[in-house]
Amino acid sequence: MEYAISIKNLTKKFGNFTAVDDLSFDIPKGKIFGFLGPNGSGKSTTIRMICGVLKPTSGEGKVLGYDLIKESEEIKQNIGYMSQKFSLYEDLTVEENLEFYGNIYMIPKDKLEERKKELIEMANLRGKEKSLAGTLSGGWKQRLALGCSLIHKPSLLILDEPTAGVDPVSRREFWSTITNLVKGGITVLVTTHYMDEASICDIIGFIYNSKLITISTTDSLYKEHGINNLEDIFISYVKELSNKDVVSSFNDLKLERQKRGDK
Repeated sequence: MEYAISIKNLTKKFGNFTAVDDLSFDIPKGKIFGFLGPNGSGKSTTIRMICGVLKPTSGEGKVLGYDLIKESEEIKQNIGYMSQKFSLYEDLTVEENLEFYGNIYMIPKDKLEERKKELIEMANLRGKEKSLAGTLSGGWKQRLALGCSLIHKPSLLILDEPTAGVDPVSRREFWSTITNLVKGGITVLVTTHYMDEASICDIIGFIYNSKLITISTTDSLYKEHGINNLEDIFISYVKELSNKDVVSSFNDLKLERQKRGDK
């Protein structure tokens, strides 16, 4: 089996603080990997190491066949990255942003024109080509950011909470696009706090306090825990590992309000 990401004993320390502690996992090509965990658990640090922008303290790994430490520049050239925060140029138009990122990857002019048309079609940005990025709504900005991250036809797409603050319709349209990309052979690593999104993933990894707690398919997690709800599974891990008294479900909150006579 070919792996898009394969890491072994990956560790990152900042002084005496261990941000990522001995992570090991393999993600096959053409799959969606959901990387879940509370804020501060080590997700972003792991992603920065996978992207080749942060050197591990110890451990090893390969991304798209490139060595995580020795071939970081090759990794950067072959992955696409989209962050939670809109990081494109708001004073450039949709078309100008796509062109700018295409020039960064030194795509020849004739091929760039063709690629821009493909991405505008894919992201359903027709009619928005001349609009300034800063005037777009959250959902449209998200589509543009995705288009820019795909301009160089990466084999691995990394999405860091890509739909945070986006309306439900835009979220579903976004994920429809992502699943179509995976059908075309791209591999996706995504972090999200939306468990309905996580349920779409082929493989789920849960990290807590810098350690990988579990990695499994969604169906296997459902069978193991005897429930068909990733949010409840997520909460059960947090309760077990932190000894926090977290309310089991929103339905329990509703029942508590009803008992108190709240309206």
